Amino acid sequence: MRTRTKVITGALGVVALVSAALLSMNARRGNGTEVRVEVVETRDLTSTVTASGNVRARRKVDISSDISARVAELLVDEGEDVEEGQVLLRLDPSRYEAAVNRSLANLKQSQAQVAQSRANFAQARREAERKGALRESDSLLVSRQEVENAQTDLDVRSSLLEAAEFGVGQAQAALDEARDQLSKTVIAAPMTGRVTRLNVEQGETVIVGTMNNPGSLVLTVSDLSVMEVVLEVDETDVPEISLGDSAKVDLDAFPELEFAGVVTEIGNSAIRPPSQAAGTGQTPTIDFEVVVTLRDPPAELRPDLSATAEVVTETRTDELSIPIIALTLREEDSVEAANGDRRAKESADPVEGVFVVQDGRAVFTAVEIGIAGQEYFEVISGLSLGDTVVSGPYQVVRTLRDGEAIRPVANGGSPVED
Repeated sequence: MRTRTKVITGALGVVALVSAALLSMNARRGNGTEVRVEVVETRDLTSTVTASGNVRARRKVDISSDISARVAELLVDEGEDVEEGQVLLRLDPSRYEAAVNRSLANLKQSQAQVAQSRANFAQARREAERKGALRESDSLLVSRQEVENAQTDLDVRSSLLEAAEFGVGQAQAALDEARDQLSKTVIAAPMTGRVTRLNVEQGETVIVGTMNNPGSLVLTVSDLSVMEVVLEVDETDVPEISLGDSAKVDLDAFPELEFAGVVTEIGNSAIRPPSQAAGTGQTPTIDFEVVVTLRDPPAELRPDLSATAEVVTETRTDELSIPIIALTLREEDSVEAANGDRRAKESADPVEGVFVVQDGRAVFTAVEIGIAGQEYFEVISGLSLGDTVVSGPYQVVRTLRDGEAIRPVANGGSPVED
């Protein structure tokens, strides 16, 4: 639920003719239309944007398993405080220990092949050197063919040795991978915090996520020293909010407490982009994420609690103000166009203003307003301190005519004494 204190006066509301007629008949009895009035005074005004959301820890880590295995030992409970590096649970290591042993055996086999290939290479090199020396000393003892065959055998032995050495590297990499998989059977805390979610029990099997199937979320560790409220703010209110704005936060779980916070993050894109609603035939609601960081959160605060925040966007001190209900719109029909062009008057924009009480009549006066508080508008120009304006009822303000006779009454309905 969103409550917006910003009042948009971009269009003139349509009042039902029947209701207006009945109101006019009842209100215009006596010497004039019965109205409520209020004196223009100075007030402290605060403009706010209200939105709802949920509490979360600024920093949290969702821990999933990188391997599929059965939970052999669960060492923590939900809500328990843990230290960085503390072992949280152990998975069944049997299959991964076997993989390590298999990879270790393959490595040793590859190393033995390297030793054999190295010996064959050394033998081939000696044979090639011996035949080459004999050929040089006496060409009749060793033919050129024999020398070439010895050199070819040496080249083959060299390639076999190189291949065996690559095999050792491959076997070593497989062993490292198997050991890494084995190490993942022990899950430790990535940071100091509290276990805020625990989704497994001892004996369950955790699985690895795939493209179309998410993996098992084992548990969540959160740092509760810094807590935030994530708000969904309507697109029309987001431009009013700035980084550093203060906020008051109410939590449903703590109805008697009020928490102070400050805006630390404003989303640059919609939470649910319009493209996601394409083809549904519905106009999407465009909301942006605004993050409010709480000051001095209590230890009892938990993630996911419902929250409502009032973000203070602007404040004014000792400024002239009028009731929000007093502001209305009127067509600019009392101002003649300079050249008397009727079309110019018809195309004029409505004017914002109030009805000022003067000699028992309501005189429409244009005003320029500033920020909107809970019940009052800031007045920038058009009124003076001590002026009396018509402040209700709502339907009367909307149908009142410039210069119409009025009869001020108190809130209870009795006439106001002059």
